[in-house]
Amino acid sequence: MKTGRIVVTGGAGFIGSNVVKALNDRGETRILIVDHLSQGPKWKNLVGLRFEDYLDREDFLKSIEENKFYDLKAIIHLGACSDTTVHDLHFLYKNNYVYSQKLCLYALKNGIRFVYASSAATYGDGSLGFNDDEEQLYELKPLNPYGFYKHLFDLWAYQKGFLNSIAGLKYFNVFGDREFHKGDMRSVALKAYEQIKKDGKVRLFKSYHPDYEDGGQLRDFIYVKDAVEVTLFFMEHPQINGIFNVGTGKARSFKDLVIAVFKALDLPPKIEYIDMPEQLKKQYQYFTEANLSKLRKVGYNSPMLELEEAIKEYVKFLEEHSKYFLG
Repeated sequence: MKTGRIVVTGGAGFIGSNVVKALNDRGETRILIVDHLSQGPKWKNLVGLRFEDYLDREDFLKSIEENKFYDLKAIIHLGACSDTTVHDLHFLYKNNYVYSQKLCLYALKNGIRFVYASSAATYGDGSLGFNDDEEQLYELKPLNPYGFYKHLFDLWAYQKGFLNSIAGLKYFNVFGDREFHKGDMRSVALKAYEQIKKDGKVRLFKSYHPDYEDGGQLRDFIYVKDAVEVTLFFMEHPQINGIFNVGTGKARSFKDLVIAVFKALDLPPKIEYIDMPEQLKKQYQYFTEANLSKLRKVGYNSPMLELEEAIKEYVKFLEEHSKYFLG
């Protein structure tokens, strides 16, 4: 891999700031962070990290269009609107799709390693499985606009033949450090912690599927540190390309996760089941589980943390840092 700076788009965000921290831990400081800071505490994710510069997403796009960079070796493209409830299709088209196209074309033209965030949201209700086989892309049916535009970029890259030269990562349910700014898109782990601290109990949605009890809905929960390690594996191995799932390969229930949070706080579980909003019922996934066979086949062999172990580590982080991030 050539020498130069690493660009992390969405670098002030959840996964992005953890990528920057992991790069720092590897001794890498030649980092350009690209993001869009407005209101809220997201800027705090950058405190204590080492990087050369920060650019707003529009300024960065203008700079590459004017060909102002000469020393970039990788673009880890994580920047996007990840709110699955956003229905402004034109905004998502420009921000999540067209922006990604421009960065991808720039990277390919200039021999820059390009790793981008896709999403498990592209799998829709999961009825077709969770296999990261590119030949099955046309069969997938996302349930929301966010998933649709992630899927659309996957399809574009596939049709252009670019997946032979770039890596797309389908992140499943990522949770962990530095997600305080995400509002309603915060993980259930963080929401559970906050509810326990405030009310002593956790509220979970009731199930409306006969095969799943209340709290028995299943997700592939992956700790952010594991998701980051997979991400950097692909940055460091530019010869490995295509679309890959990023999960644990083991679905766990929301009830399991919440009980783990109570246990990490040394408290008895207290769970209340509440009605699910009508608009969410139509796009709700009852089961996700990453098929990791393709990831393992290309040589990523590191084990993923078990849910309980990850939650214990995350709660420790929350106990130590939540006042700063939420203050």
